[in-house]
Amino acid sequence: MTIRVRNDLAELERVGRMLGEFWAEHDLPEELAGEINLVLEEMLANVILHGYQDQGDHEIVVKLESQGGELTLAIEDDGVVFNPLEKPRPDLTVPLAERQVGGLGIFLVRELMDHLQYERLEDRNRLTMRKRVTAA
Repeated sequence: MTIRVRNDLAELERVGRMLGEFWAEHDLPEELAGEINLVLEEMLANVILHGYQDQGDHEIVVKLESQGGELTLAIEDDGVVFNPLEKPRPDLTVPLAERQVGGLGIFLVRELMDHLQYERLEDRNRLTMRKRVTAA
């Protein structure tokens, strides 16, 4: 499934609905649906909120694939160069009031997914995330 969204947070609701359709179509385990929805919301919100230096409309492409016991999510955008895998892991031992703002979402995505890969291709960011799954 390919979902094309605008750089608008309101699009996250539509992506969630389409993810639900994809989930049902591929008979994926319900207990993973929330985690995958969280991963998509977090990474799309990062692109929408931080990826563009202008206020213009931009298209973000989300691709979902389930094959051979593996779920693949790919997000591609024309935003500023940003490799989330270079972001240092937050120090969770530091008290909450003393922590730097940001970075927890990317940390969470790293924890929930089995494999992440970033590429910059033809002036576009592409983040590919994979998760091993079994049919429901």
